[in-house]
Amino acid sequence: MILQESTTSNHLAYVHPEAKIGKNVTIGPFSYIDKDVVIGDNTEIGPNATVLNGARIGSHCKIFPGAVIAAIPQDLKFGGEYTTVEIGNYTTIREHATINRGTKFNNKTAVGSNCLIMAYCHVAHDCIVGDHCILANCVNLAGHVIVEDYTILEGLVAVQQFVHIGAHAFITGGSLVRKNVPPYVKAGREPLSYVGINSIGLKRRGYDIEDIQKIEDIYRWLFVKGYNISNGLKKINDNIPESKYKDQIVQFVKTSNKGIMRGVNGITS
Repeated sequence: MILQESTTSNHLAYVHPEAKIGKNVTIGPFSYIDKDVVIGDNTEIGPNATVLNGARIGSHCKIFPGAVIAAIPQDLKFGGEYTTVEIGNYTTIREHATINRGTKFNNKTAVGSNCLIMAYCHVAHDCIVGDHCILANCVNLAGHVIVEDYTILEGLVAVQQFVHIGAHAFITGGSLVRKNVPPYVKAGREPLSYVGINSIGLKRRGYDIEDIQKIEDIYRWLFVKGYNISNGLKKINDNIPESKYKDQIVQFVKTSNKGIMRGVNGITS
């Protein structure tokens, strides 16, 4: 076992000689670090964690017991191609979470920086999770899911393959996410529906009342007034002044091949 200077490893851990381990990395007993692995400085790998070929873990991360990083995809189309898992800096992976490698579709699975992936979460092949995201206990992302920055998924949320969740979204616990969720919203109920703007989250991140009101005005036309998606977009174009929020939301909806979640009156795309 060859470890770089300033790295601490219990003698009961296994670290492949060709793994690239940064400075001040702690590796707990019974953990397994495979050959093609890169771990950044000041990261802590807890006991009984498994870090397999293709893992790229940033600095100042914390990997808790039982987590498995970079196992091969649970996809019958996977043909053994070279793929990776990339995890940013200051991200925490809690107990028994699993993050699988990508396939040739995307070549990687990625989780950003400053994320919290809680216990028993599963991030499947080719998922892209942005920065500052929270996946609470037992969240399951199927393959090819995109979760943008500052999104919070409460416990037991299950997300269908190829779903796209916009930035600053908040999805309530136990929800089944079968269609795309645009940015800045709260979503809940069954089937998943719009339940308002994530105003509390936006205020915490420095959005002022005027900006939150602009976002709410856009979604009122899209989800509250009873229009279908195409008519809602037309009303937004005709009634909402130009802004970065209007452009972002309209572009998200127009490019949502998976469809958009329901409005408050059950209207959907």
